Amino acid sequence: MKLLVCVSQTPDTTTKIKFANGDTAFDTNGVQFIMNPYDEWYALVRALELKEQAGGSVTLFHVGPKANETVIRKGLAIGADNAVRVDAEATSSVFTAKQIAAYAKAEGFDMVLMGKETIDYNGSEVGAMVAELLDMPFVSYGTKMEVAGNTATIDRDIEGGKETVEVDAPFVLSCAKGMAEQRIPNMRGIMMAKRKPITVIPAVEAADLATVVKYEYPPEKTGVKLIDPENMEELVNLLHNEAKVI
Repeated sequence: MKLLVCVSQTPDTTTKIKFANGDTAFDTNGVQFIMNPYDEWYALVRALELKEQAGGSVTLFHVGPKANETVIRKGLAIGADNAVRVDAEATSSVFTAKQIAAYAKAEGFDMVLMGKETIDYNGSEVGAMVAELLDMPFVSYGTKMEVAGNTATIDRDIEGGKETVEVDAPFVLSCAKGMAEQRIPNMRGIMMAKRKPITVIPAVEAADLATVVKYEYPPEKTGVKLIDPENMEELVNLLHNEAKVI
C-alpha cells in the first residue's frame, strides 16, 4: 500500500497572533511552529497503522521553505519512510492543492491523507481541491477507517450524527479526531529520522486565485453579567437588545 500524507506547519496553540504589512500578513516573528495536529495525530498515525497491518510505504508531503524541515523530521521520527518538500511558500489552498495533486498523480498513491483542516485557518479546503484535481473520490471528516483489500470502510462526522461509506482506492481522505491515537517519537525514531531522505522539488506553476485584503481580530469577549433568576424581564431584554439572539 502506497500512502501519501500531507502535512502543514502551524503556529503553536499558545502563540499570540500578530499581523504585519497593514494587517495583510501573519507576523511570524517569535512564533513557535508545530506540525498541524490533525495531520500528525490522525492522518499520519493512521497511515502508519495501515502500513504496519498491510505493508507498503508512507511518504510525507509538505509545501514550504527549508526552515520547515524541523516539522518534517518529526513526522519521519514518528515513522514515515521518506518525505518530499516543495520549495515554495504555501500562499493559498489552491496553490498547495496543485502541488499535492501534481506529485500524487506522477507517483500513483493508493491513498492521499491529510487532517480535516489546519488549526490556523480552519478552511477544510485542500482535501476537496486535491480530489478534484486528481479526479478521485473524496471522504471528509473521517473518524474511523478499516481497509479490506482495495476497499476502505470509513466513518465520518456529519451534522447531527455519523455516516459510514465504502470507497475503493485510490481516494483522498481528510482525518478528524478518532481516526487514530497520537504517537510520540522515541529516541530510536528520532535518530533514524536524521538518515531518512527529504526530497526537495520545485513548485509546479499555480496562480493564486484570491488575495488577502486584511486580517482582523475577533471581537473581544465581554464580561459575564449575572441576572437574578427571578428577573426574567431583564434577561429577555439583554438577550434581545444587547446579545441580539432573540
